[in-house]
Amino acid sequence: MKKLLFILTAFLVFTNVNSQILDPVKWTTKIEQKSEGVFTLTFNAVIEKEWHMYSQFTPDGGPLAMELIFKNQADNFSLIGKTKESKTRTAYNDIFEVNETFFEGKAQIQQEIKLTNPKLAKVEVELNYQVCKEVCINQSKKFTFQIPAVAVAAASSNTKITNEKEAVESIKVADGTKIDSVPAPSLGASNVAETIEKVALPETAETPPRSIWSIFIIAFLSGFAALLTPCVFPMIPMTVSFFTKQSKTRAKGIRNAIIYGISIIVIYVLLGILVTWIFGAGALNALSTNVWFNLLFFVLLIVFAASFLGAFEIMLPNSWANKVDSQADKGGIIGIIFMALALAVVSFSCTGPIVGTLLVEAASNGGIAPIVGMFGFSLALALPFMLFALFPGWLNSLPKSGGWLNTVKVFLGFLELALAFKFLSNADLVLQLHLLEREVFLAIWIAIFGTLALYLFGKISLPHDSPSGHISVGRLMMGLLVLTFTVYLIPGLWGAPLKIISAFPPPMEYSESPMGLGSGGKTIQTDLPEGAKIGPHGLVVFDNYQYGLAYAKKVNKPIMLDFTGFACVNCRKMENNVWSDAKVLPILKDKIVLISLYVDDKRDLPKEQQFISPSTGEEIRTIGEKWTDFMISKYKTNTQPLYVLTDLEGNSLNTAKPTISYVGVEEYYNWLNVGIAQFK
Repeated sequence: MKKLLFILTAFLVFTNVNSQILDPVKWTTKIEQKSEGVFTLTFNAVIEKEWHMYSQFTPDGGPLAMELIFKNQADNFSLIGKTKESKTRTAYNDIFEVNETFFEGKAQIQQEIKLTNPKLAKVEVELNYQVCKEVCINQSKKFTFQIPAVAVAAASSNTKITNEKEAVESIKVADGTKIDSVPAPSLGASNVAETIEKVALPETAETPPRSIWSIFIIAFLSGFAALLTPCVFPMIPMTVSFFTKQSKTRAKGIRNAIIYGISIIVIYVLLGILVTWIFGAGALNALSTNVWFNLLFFVLLIVFAASFLGAFEIMLPNSWANKVDSQADKGGIIGIIFMALALAVVSFSCTGPIVGTLLVEAASNGGIAPIVGMFGFSLALALPFMLFALFPGWLNSLPKSGGWLNTVKVFLGFLELALAFKFLSNADLVLQLHLLEREVFLAIWIAIFGTLALYLFGKISLPHDSPSGHISVGRLMMGLLVLTFTVYLIPGLWGAPLKIISAFPPPMEYSESPMGLGSGGKTIQTDLPEGAKIGPHGLVVFDNYQYGLAYAKKVNKPIMLDFTGFACVNCRKMENNVWSDAKVLPILKDKIVLISLYVDDKRDLPKEQQFISPSTGEEIRTIGEKWTDFMISKYKTNTQPLYVLTDLEGNSLNTAKPTISYVGVEEYYNWLNVGIAQFK
């Protein structure tokens, strides 16, 4: 029954898709003056039910993020601050393995600008975005904002504006309709800012518990790991003993220890709040997906790893610790708070790299994730101090400080080193440099974790290790676990999927040999036809129409045009769930020539190939825009995924249903067979 409903829904969507060019987002815009030379540009969107539009802060490697391009900015105006958005939803996308951020129902985008050219008459903005339901649509809208003619009084002036004109002029929106002009009241400098219209948007759901809880759990475990470092662990018995012995009663000692623990939590949570406040909840996410910040995070984690491995110590200035200690000696609640601050300062060489890594990871979630991360970390750090104060007899069961604490620190250093290459990989993927392809990434990880296994087995030592003639049983067990993981990674060089770490290495297609090393002379990169590459499930794919057509004529096979996108969620779902089917995959491999045309390919066309679309009147500048225009002009639709079976002359083979989109296996399989049967 569920399958029948799925096919019926997909059929209805398909029917609707092919009946018209879809435009599920309706835009209106306005420009308002805040003060002399300062204006607010506002984009209001109404999104059709069940569709969602992706935010500018959705991570790289996932769906297509919104992009605003200010066409005539140079020498005319400057941007004030970041582009603001109304509330969004965040949900985990198991196809791209990222927390995607999107709008539902309504959206508002605002950007403040300051004129640098007083004669500027208009502001031109291009808005690129992706909107999805069962299919995805990449849209590019162009807006023109006419600068209001009203002269606004200077901020220091109390004179009234006498030349009352419309502060907000009518402007055309993307679909050609007009917004009614909104007359502005007589304005003085003091109430200019009050003219900004407050658009009420519905409350949307916050980040799902899954992502926030995962951040909290990772942070809590990181806090526990920090607790077991040489900078923190020895302070537990010392601090608890201080509270129990110096306090006049046991109850007061317990109270002081609890205040101490709460103070630790407050200090780290304030750090999370400070980071979020400085950068902004959305900007953190944007920074974490930026190429240069990924490179910066890579360098930082390498420095953190070197510190943990014993190359040097990252320490705050001694004067800070001395000042904090002097305040802690005052006693009372204020003294206890400064004791907690002293712990944070003194233990920074061990906790700093962990806190820094946590903030980087939490930034990729955006929102309140840095605050949640710092709460989880500090809770794990503070709990032992409070619990041992409540039950001082437990102190006797604590293991003695020794070389094992440095082992924990070194272990964390290896993990930091491995994580660093994930950020370098992100930058390489975005730039498509192919310097850190899947095999190289896995080889680096195998080397890192293999060396860690040797360290745990006592075969190598590092600067701060204590001499020992044997290793403990716990260290042996951990070494075996790391060695097992290292051996697990090795088949990945031969194309194994490595599902346990699937979110970390580059995808299978981003490798030297997409079919895997040692493919035994089967289809590998060097044997591919000109212009072809290896795609999903080992399929031979062309991303250039001319090369694909030439090869199809050579082998006399029909062509399947696959209008897709790098950031198209439902395209990946079709590839994972339908193309992989045992009935469908052999057809795609043996009976057709597959040409995948990416509508979100941002590479510029050569100047001589750029043109004005006769269908839409838009300027076609990029490869993706070229294939989008091809879809619209020939197949009267703009949705992805879209599949078309054609003969060698470009004629559709499926006369009853020329194109097909997001459907189930059976419908897709039958559609393929019908089209191929018509090929002559």
